[in-house]
Amino acid sequence: MIQQQQPYQQKTLPKRIILVRHGESQGNHDDTAYTTTPDHKIPLTQRGVEQAEAAGVDIHRVVSDDGHSDNWKVYFYVSPYERTRATLRQIGRSFPRDRLLGVREECRIREQDFGNFQQEDRMKIIKQTRERFGRFFYRFPEGESAADVYDRVSSFLESLWRDIDMNRLHCESSDELNLVIVSHGLASRVFLMKWFKWTVEQFEYLNNLGNCEFRVLQLGLGGEYSLAINHSDEELQEWGLSADMIADQKCRANATRSCWNENCALYLDSFFDKLADSEETAVVEGDSDDKEA
Repeated sequence: MIQQQQPYQQKTLPKRIILVRHGESQGNHDDTAYTTTPDHKIPLTQRGVEQAEAAGVDIHRVVSDDGHSDNWKVYFYVSPYERTRATLRQIGRSFPRDRLLGVREECRIREQDFGNFQQEDRMKIIKQTRERFGRFFYRFPEGESAADVYDRVSSFLESLWRDIDMNRLHCESSDELNLVIVSHGLASRVFLMKWFKWTVEQFEYLNNLGNCEFRVLQLGLGGEYSLAINHSDEELQEWGLSADMIADQKCRANATRSCWNENCALYLDSFFDKLADSEETAVVEGDSDDKEA
């Protein structure tokens, strides 16, 4: 018997991708916690639990458009660490079951590896060295660099798009899909770096998310995702984005894909001092010398 193939269902792009840092953990409250407790087992403090519950209310408000949307759905990805899973449990208190498409634990969005048990005095010296060396490339002894985290988050992004493309999230075409990624500060920063193609130099200026802070990437009218739709210039500047990066986010919010490269020159300007507008206006060093002779 020939099995009939199911018709291909066109993918539904997420309306929003929301990156959430976990609530305050015992390690955030007291650095000595890492000397006796494995990083992945560090729990939330009571304040962290309250922060996560409040974040759930705020995220619900965002994905529901302040109650004006009636067809929104949410799919969660969560780091396997205790503090992120506990944050997700509290966030989930704001969401009815019929709004949740699913949840997946994703190891690639875990915290940066700092080694095993961390000796307090040694870690202070190591972090001072990291500031001199550069936060992105410095690799912790027996641990990871931010560049290592970038590589695995990049791999996660590829899987994320396959989930969307193959409709593994089981989203109906009429649904407004919202992806909520409950992770860590560095993992969220390198996610944004990868997504928006920010340079290493631009990464170095980025500030970490506060506990249970979140960033909203929303799909603009032209088909690009932007932070500028939900976040103000002042917020973006506070997070470490330069004036050019903020202008780029505004461009993404409104530009169509066909004109985006032409109107958003951030990446070309980051690598070249000054480019001529056309071949006719370009100055070739050899030609200039010939004319003077």
